Amino acid sequence: FPESLNGAPMLLPLHMTTLREGLERWFESLSLKPITVAEFDDSALMKEFGQNGHGVFAAPSVIEKEVQRQHDVHIVGRTDAVRERFFAISYERIVKNPAVTVITSVARRRLFVNNKDSL
Repeated sequence: FPESLNGAPMLLPLHMTTLREGLERWFESLSLKPITVAEFDDSALMKEFGQNGHGVFAAPSVIEKEVQRQHDVHIVGRTDAVRERFFAISYERIVKNPAVTVITSVARRRLFVNNKDSL
């Protein structure tokens, strides 16, 4: 990895998505040429196709254990060169809802351990 992606059947998100653009930039920077076998606007469906052996797909490392368990797939490699962004949006400047406070606190700890970004 990542050379193993050359010629590999790849399941990709649709064009014009942040993840797809990041993947394409990364492929190009390493002169990788995977074969696109399908494009998806639904990441759950893409994972199902991967589970059934139709190709390799990208998934956020923050959920890799859940993806492995739910879809019975294994990791072929990791890269820090492609990133996804997550947003928690609130109309309140200070979050008051206890459930939302817990969600954002856990997200900060799990998602931003090595990142200066914050929610």
